[in-house]
Amino acid sequence: MKLSDIAIALVILAIVFLLLLPLATWLLDFLLIINITLSLLVLLFALFVKNPLEFSIFPTMLLVITLFRLALNLSSTRLILGNEGDAGNVIRTFGSFVIGDNIVVGFIIFLIILIIQFMVITKGSERVAEVAARFTLDAMPGKQMAIDADLNSGVIDENMARERRSIIQRESDFHGAMDGASKFIKGDAIAGLIITAINIIGGIIIGMITMDQEIGEVVNIFLLASVGDGLVSQIPALLISTSSGIIVTRSGGNDSSFGSQVGAQIAAQPYVLIMGGVLVVVLSLIPGLPKPIMWIVAVLLMIVGYFNYQRLNRKEVVTTDDAAEQLAQEKRKPENVASLLQVDPIELEFGYGIVPMVDVAQGGDLLDRVVMIRRQCALDLGIIVPAIRLRDNIQLSTSAYSIKIKGVEVASGEVMADHFLALSTDEAVEEIPGIPTTEPAFGLPALWISKNDREEAELLGYSTIDPPSVIATHLTEIVKRYAHELLNRQQVQTLIDNLKKIQPALVDEVVPKMFSLGELQKVLAALLEENVPIRDMATIVETLGDYGGITRDPEVLTEYVRQALRRVISNRFIPDGELYAITVDPALEQMIAENTKKSESGSYLAMEPSNIRRIFDKLRDVVETAKNHGRLPTVLVSPAVRRQFRRIAQQVSPDLAVLSYNEIEQNIDVHSEGVIRL
Repeated sequence: MKLSDIAIALVILAIVFLLLLPLATWLLDFLLIINITLSLLVLLFALFVKNPLEFSIFPTMLLVITLFRLALNLSSTRLILGNEGDAGNVIRTFGSFVIGDNIVVGFIIFLIILIIQFMVITKGSERVAEVAARFTLDAMPGKQMAIDADLNSGVIDENMARERRSIIQRESDFHGAMDGASKFIKGDAIAGLIITAINIIGGIIIGMITMDQEIGEVVNIFLLASVGDGLVSQIPALLISTSSGIIVTRSGGNDSSFGSQVGAQIAAQPYVLIMGGVLVVVLSLIPGLPKPIMWIVAVLLMIVGYFNYQRLNRKEVVTTDDAAEQLAQEKRKPENVASLLQVDPIELEFGYGIVPMVDVAQGGDLLDRVVMIRRQCALDLGIIVPAIRLRDNIQLSTSAYSIKIKGVEVASGEVMADHFLALSTDEAVEEIPGIPTTEPAFGLPALWISKNDREEAELLGYSTIDPPSVIATHLTEIVKRYAHELLNRQQVQTLIDNLKKIQPALVDEVVPKMFSLGELQKVLAALLEENVPIRDMATIVETLGDYGGITRDPEVLTEYVRQALRRVISNRFIPDGELYAITVDPALEQMIAENTKKSESGSYLAMEPSNIRRIFDKLRDVVETAKNHGRLPTVLVSPAVRRQFRRIAQQVSPDLAVLSYNEIEQNIDVHSEGVIRL
C-alpha cells in the first residue's frame, strides 16, 4: 500500500471525527484557512487544465471537500451556540467585513451572496453536468463506430484505437460522476442556508436566555457570527461550484488551458474590439453618462484591437514566408518514395456513386458492415483480418467497385444505389420486372428491382438485398477465399500469444522449439486454403507436437491436423449429417500414389496428360449430374492421395470439397453419387 493511500484514508477519518469532536477556536481558524486554500487550488486547477480528464479526480475530491466543509460548519455552529457567539478570528473578521457599520445592509448583502450561490452558480453547474453526462453517453456509440471506421480504413492502428476507446470510456465515467457530484454541491448550498438560519435564530434565543445583555447587543453578536460563518463556508462553496461549472463546460478536445483559449480567441478578432470601442464612444454621447470613463474604456479597446491586428498581420507574413521556404526546401530535397512502396493487404475501391453508402454523414453504413466482416471472419475461420482500406477511385464507373488483395484486383462488381437485388428462391411463384444481372459473390442469376417493388418481390418469394449488403457479402467471400494469402507471420504470432495465455505449457513445447512461425504458418495457410477453420489452435498445435518428431513435411502435417479436426470438418462440409460423395476407384488411387513425386518445394503429380484429362472429364460429368439433381457433392478419397486429387478437382470446380475417409465422423450417412475410374 502506498503512503499516499494511507494519508488519504487518515484525512477522511479525521474529517469524520470532526463531526463528533469539539474544536478550539484557534484550531477551527486553521481548518477554515485550509478549506479556503483548497477551494482556491481547485479553482486554479480547473482554469489551467487542458482537458477535463487531466483533473479526473475532481468528482471524488468534490465529495471529500464538501464533507470537510460540512464538518467545519458543525464545529463552528457548536462554538457559536455554546461559546456566546465566539467562533474564532476568521469567522469574526468575515462577519465584520460584510456587516460593517450597518447590520441591515450587511445582512442583505449576505443574503444576496447566498442567492447567487444557490440560484445561479449551483443550479447552473448541476444542469450543465446533467446535460454533459447525457450527451456524452448518447455520443458513445457514434464515437465507437468512428474509431472502428478509422481502424478498418487504416487511418489508425490497434493501439491507437484502444487508446481512443479508453478515452471515451473515461470521459463517460467522468461526466457521469460529475452529474452525481453536482448533487453534493446543491445539497451543500441548501445545508448552508439552513445552518445559517439555525445559527441566527438559535443564537438569539440562547443569548437572550443565558447572556445578561440587551436584545440589540445579542442580535448583533450572533448575527455577526452567523454571517461570518456563512461566508466562510459559502465563499469556498462558491469557488468549488464555479470550478465545477468550468470543468464540465470545457470541451474534451482542447489542447490548451482556459486562459490561453480566452486570450487566443479574443485576440483572433481584433475588429470586434475596435468596433466595440467605437460603439462605447457613440454611447458616451447620451447626456448624463460619465464621458471620461467611457472614453478611457473605448481607447483601451481600440488600442488592444489595433495591436492584435498588427500581430496577426505579422504572423500571416511570417507564416507565408515559412511556407514558401518549406516548399522550396522540399523541392530541393530528393523525393521520398518509401511511402509509395506500402501495399495494403485488402482494398475496396469504389466509384463516386457508392460514396453515400460509405459516408456516415450521409447515412451510409458500409463502414459498420466492414467491421462486422472482420468479426465474422474471426468467428468463422479464426483469423485476424487485416485492416480493410476503403477509398474512392474516379477511374471506376459511378456504381462500380473493385476488391484488391495486396494491390492486385481479384474481384469487381457493380451495384445500383437506388435499387434492390432480388434473388429467386424455391418459393418464387412468378417473375417480376427488373434489370437482369448476376449476384457477384456466388454468381447466381438475379434482378435489380426498384425500391417500390421490394415488398411485392418479397411477397412473391424473392429474397431482396440492399446494395451495401451486396458489397459486404462479396467482400466477405473474397476475404474467406484469400484468407490463406492474408495470413502472415505476425498474425500467427498473435494467435500463438493468445493460446499461450491459456495453455502456456503447450506453446512452450511446440513453438518455437519444434516448429518455427514460418512452418506453422504453412500448415495454417493450407487449412484456410480449403476453407477449414483454425479457431481450435490448441488442437492444431497439439497435433503438430505429436507428429513433429516423425515428419517435418508441411503437407503431411496438414493431413494429420485435418484428421484431428474431423469433427470441425464434418460439421462444416456435412452440416445435415448426410454426405453425397464421389468416390475414387482403388486402382486409380494406387496410380495417383505411385505417380506422386516429392521435391524440395513439395509434392507433385507426374501422370500422363491423357490420364489427367480423362480424370477431369469423368469428374466433371459426375459433378454436373449431381448438380442437376440439386446437390453439391463431395469427393471422398483415401488420406494418402487426398492432397493430390484435390489439386485435380480444383481445376474442375474451385468450391468442390475433397475429404479423406479419416476426416468424417462415424455417424455420417454416406450416399454415393458416382465413382471415378479410368
